[in-house]
This record gives sequence, C-alpha cells and structure tokens, in this order.
Amino acid sequence: VKIQKEFWLNIKELIMDRSNNADSFRKELENIRRSQEKLEHSFAEMQTELGAVKTRMNNAEERISDVEDRIMEITQSGQQTENRIKKLESNIRDLWDNIKWANLRIIGIPEGVEKDKGMENIFEEIIAGNFPNLKDTEFKIQDAHRAPNKLNPRHIIIKMAKVNDKERILKAAREKQNVTYKGTPIRISADFSTETLQARREWQEIFKVLKGKNMQPRILYPARISFKIEGEIKIFPNKQKLKEYSNIKPKKK
Repeated sequence: VKIQKEFWLNIKELIMDRSNNADSFRKELENIRRSQEKLEHSFAEMQTELGAVKTRMNNAEERISDVEDRIMEITQSGQQTENRIKKLESNIRDLWDNIKWANLRIIGIPEGVEKDKGMENIFEEIIAGNFPNLKDTEFKIQDAHRAPNKLNPRHIIIKMAKVNDKERILKAAREKQNVTYKGTPIRISADFSTETLQARREWQEIFKVLKGKNMQPRILYPARISFKIEGEIKIFPNKQKLKEYSNIKPKKK
C-alpha cells in the first residue's frame, strides 16, 4: 500500500510538472508569436517607408530631370540669342563700313591748319608732296571734315566720289610707307566703323613683328591678317587661328 501511494504521488508530481512545463511552453510560444507579429509589423512599416522613400526619390529625379531640361533650353536659347546679337552687330558693322567704303582717314594733321587753306587744299598738298604719279589726277571729293571725337589732333575724313580713287591713294601710301605733311609724319588709311577699327588694331603688335621680318603683312577686310611665308600667302581671321597654325607648323632645323 505504501508503495502504491508513493507511485501515485510521483505520477501526480510528474503530471503537474508536465502541466507547468506545458504552460511555460505555451507562454513562450505566445511571446514568440507576439515578437514575430511585432517584427512583421515593423517590417511592414519599413516596407511602407521604403516605398515612400522610393516615391520621393523618383519624384526628385523627375524634378531634377525637368530642371536639367530647362537649363538646357535656357542655355540653348541664350546661345541662340548671343548668336543673333553677334550677327546683328556684324550686320551693323558691315552697314557702317559700306557707308564709309569710299572714305579715307588722314591721321596726324595738326588742328587748325584747315582754317586758312581748307580741307580740300590740304588733301591736294598731301597728294602732290607724296605721290608724284597721282598729282595730276583730278580726284573728286564729296566731303571733308574732322572726325567728331576727342583725339588731338582729330582725324580728317575725306569722302571720295569714286571708290577706285580711294584704292589708288591707299596703294600709293602703302608703297611709299613714309607719308608726310610739311615734314610731319602722317598716316593715310581706309575709314571703317569703330568696331572694325578696334578689331584691326588688335593686330598691331603682330603686324610690327611680321613687318620687321619682311613678311609683307597686310590687314584685310574686315580684320584679317595676311603675310608671306616660304613663298606662300597665309591669311588668318583671328589670333586663335594664327596660334593654332604656329603650333602645328614644323620648325626649321
């Protein structure tokens, strides 16, 4: 009887232990499920947030693309506007140069000498004193005046009736090189617009160097430079083209 009591007592204790263990296991499973639910909820929130981030990134990329397209449009429009302005300036320059096409510009005549003699008489004295071959030519002058600027002395502008007469005088001046008026060195040149004159002046230093090397430099319209090298005439529209040529030209050994 005592043994039976101990047996059933052990059985009860075992059943209670197992029951307690089952309760603990169920609680642990419940905790695991809750933790899993929290993880799933957190994961869902992360996915939602990630989707929102992707949406914002896509929207930002679209806006950036739109801005880039707009910048490109503005850049192209600005370049087109700049090109139109340059074309307009070039057309205005050509128009002024055409108006001045028959003009001569005489530089270096002292102020006031024309009061007693008049511009036309001064012009005739310059021709007779410097170009004997032209002194008997009857050049017709349409107008003669001082240029309206602040230079001292102001340049004298002679408007010839014929462009051919202007070219003959310029050719004679280039050949003589040293033109004077009553012993004072003067210069005779074509009359151009302010823009063309400025562009031509930018060649002055290079012109002097080429002339010193006897390379027969000339300034061509509107502002190109030409010179003779190795028996060949070279023409350059700007300094950049001249620099490129000098960089690729083989040097003499």
